[in-house]
Order: sequence, then structure tokens, then C-alpha cells
Amino acid sequence: MNPAPPSALTDLVRRLRHLEIRIRRAVEAQVQGNARSILKGTGLEFDDVRLYQYGDEVRAIDWAVSSKGHGTFVKTYKEEKEQQALVLLDVSASLDAGPTARRKLDLGRDIAGLLALSAARQNTPLGLLAFSDQKELYLPPAKGMRGAYALVQRLFALVPRGRHTAVGAAIRQALGLLTHRSLVVVISDFLDQNYEREIALLARRHDVVIVQVHTPREQQLPRLGIVPLRDAETGATRWVNTSAPGFRARYAAGARQHAAHLAALCRRHRASYLALSTEEDFVPPLVAFIRQRNRTGARG
Repeated sequence: MNPAPPSALTDLVRRLRHLEIRIRRAVEAQVQGNARSILKGTGLEFDDVRLYQYGDEVRAIDWAVSSKGHGTFVKTYKEEKEQQALVLLDVSASLDAGPTARRKLDLGRDIAGLLALSAARQNTPLGLLAFSDQKELYLPPAKGMRGAYALVQRLFALVPRGRHTAVGAAIRQALGLLTHRSLVVVISDFLDQNYEREIALLARRHDVVIVQVHTPREQQLPRLGIVPLRDAETGATRWVNTSAPGFRARYAAGARQHAAHLAALCRRHRASYLALSTEEDFVPPLVAFIRQRNRTGARG
């Protein structure tokens, strides 16, 4: 892994800093007082459980403990000593897809770098776990601009070794690394299977933000006639007629169902969900997302 030249790193940080300032100003223009950023969680961490009392919120019930038959229990929380954040970034081969100028991986790295700079400005410890079907890079949570610059440099110089995606395995690694309640941002296209249980476990213990990155072609293929489609992770190729109405309808429906399933999973477990496209300016939807978190609280 070769480090980026100093001038290239400076230009990269300057571009990310410009994006961070755009987002911060847009949010602060709409929210009076000390507005949260995407990095601000609930400010509380799990402490204990106690018996349910009249007036307690239903959403505070600990169903796992209550199901043992000894009564209905609710979770209690205490103030966090320090909020920390961990970014899980998918760097598998499927993230290499997208227009030549901007791949899903480019979008994911921009978001991770932006969060690192924002965390440094807020003096929030932030770490990174880049993954494919293996751990590609882990940087423990650290404060300050020096740590943010190091994260950006190492992330943008990273050449992934694995090609396949293992979202569930990455979340299990994160659960083993985190010793207290944290904000966890998972960035992936989620073109994987069997990660639902891990997202549920993660959301039970932490404040979770799921960011799904996608390309327009994953939502609606262009009409190219009969062409080979290659799976970036498995290498398998099949010929399809991209102009056939039936194929186009099935393809678009599959993409909608995939996104809807992920969004519903997040709602069910009170994780936040955001979808971003490689061909849009991601600042406006990210600003809208942060405003929504400000209005409703960090989770849900």
C-alpha cells in the first residue's frame, strides 16, 4: 500500500473539508441552537433493566428479558461518558461498479472521509473497519485532525485483497471490537445475503446508520440489446436481452424489493437508513437525513 503523494492528499482533504462545510452550514441554517450532525447519537448508553411501570414507553421494553416469563422489563440508560463512532465500509468488488468517473467505492470512501473530518472537528473518536469477505483495514477510534488525515490517507490508498462481500461477518467483527455503546455507520451496496440477524444485534446495542450506495444502472438498466452481464464478485457471466420488457420489469422490481427490504429491516430494528446514488450530489440527501435525525432523535 503506497501512501498518497502529499499534494494529492492535501487536495483530497481540501475537497472533503469543502463538502463537510457545505453540509454543516446547510444543517445549521435550518436548525437553531447546537444542531446534531450525523455523528451525534442519543447521548445515552444501556445501563440495566427494571420492571415496567405505568407511563413507561413501550419502545423501551426489553422483549428478550421479558420473554423469560418473570414480568415485563424496560431498559434503563445512563449518560455516555464519551460518544465514539465506527465506520464499516464495504470495499468488495461489487463496489467497484459505476461510471468510470465515480464508482460506488468512490462514493463510500468520500462519505467515510467526510465523517472522519467531521469527527475531528467535534473531537469525537472515530474508527474505520474496511471489509470485503475479510478484514481489509482496521483503524481504532481516534480523535483529532492527525488521526483523520491518517484515516483518509490509508483508506484512499487501500487496495482490497478480497472480492466477495460478507456484511454479516464484518458486523460480527465490529461487535467484538466495540466495548461500549457507539454510533456505527455501515456503508455498502448490501448485495449480499444473511446479514439481517447481525444488523438486528448491532442495532440492539448501538446507534446504527445504514448507508446503501447504488448506481442508476442497478435501478434501471439502459436498453443495450443482448449483452453479457458479469458478476463483479463471482466472475460469472450470463447473456441477457436488456431491451426485453419482461427482463427490464423483473430487473427493476428486484432492485426496488432489495431497497425496500433493507429499509424495512432498519425500521423494524430502529436503525437509520439512507440510500445514495453515485450520479447525484450526495450533499442534499445527506443534509435532509441529518435534519430528520435532529427532529426525531438519533434512532428510528
